[in-house]
Amino acid sequence: MQSSLLDNRKSLPIDKYDGMTDPDEHIDVFLTQVTLSTTNDAALCQIFLTSLKGRALSWFTRLPPNSINSFNTLSSQFTIQFATSQPHQLTSLLLVSIQQEKKESFRTFMDRFNKAALEVKDLNPVVALHHLTMALKPGPFVDIICKKPPIDMDDLRRRADKYMQMEELADFRNQARAETMGKTEKLVYV
Repeated sequence: MQSSLLDNRKSLPIDKYDGMTDPDEHIDVFLTQVTLSTTNDAALCQIFLTSLKGRALSWFTRLPPNSINSFNTLSSQFTIQFATSQPHQLTSLLLVSIQQEKKESFRTFMDRFNKAALEVKDLNPVVALHHLTMALKPGPFVDIICKKPPIDMDDLRRRADKYMQMEELADFRNQARAETMGKTEKLVYV
C-alpha cells in the first residue's frame, strides 16, 4: 500500500539526517512518519535515501550495489556507520551530583532533577527515589517523606506537586504582604 502521501511530497516532514546526531532516533522518527504510508521493505529503503543529507547521504550513495537486502540490514549498517554520533549512555551516578541549592525553589530543583533523571536509561525507580531524597535540602518536605516514605515515584510526584503549590502560595502571600507593608509605610511618611 503506497499512499499518495509520499508520492505527492517533495520531502518527508522530518529533519534530514547529516550524521551528527543519534542515528537510532533518526530511524525511529523516519519509521514513525513513513510507516503511516507504507510498510513495504523496498519502499522503506528507497524513501530512506530522501531523509539523508551531507555525509550521511554520501555514505548511502557509496554503498555497494545489491548490498542491502532489507530495511533491517540498511538500518543496522546505518547505525553502525554513525555509532559515534550516538549520545553517551548516562548512569544513575549522574543523579549523585545533583543537590538542591540553598536558595533554590523546590519546583526549580524538581524540574532540574527530573530532566537529569530522564537522561538516564532504564533508571530504577527505587534508585531515583533514593537519590532524590538524598539531594533535597533539609526542610518540611524531607520531614514529610521521612515520616511516611512514598510508595513509588508517582506517589512522590503527587506529594511533591502539592508541596510545590503550598510553597508557591506561601511565597505569593509573603510577597503580597511585603507590597502591602511598603504601601503602608509610604502613606505614613507622606
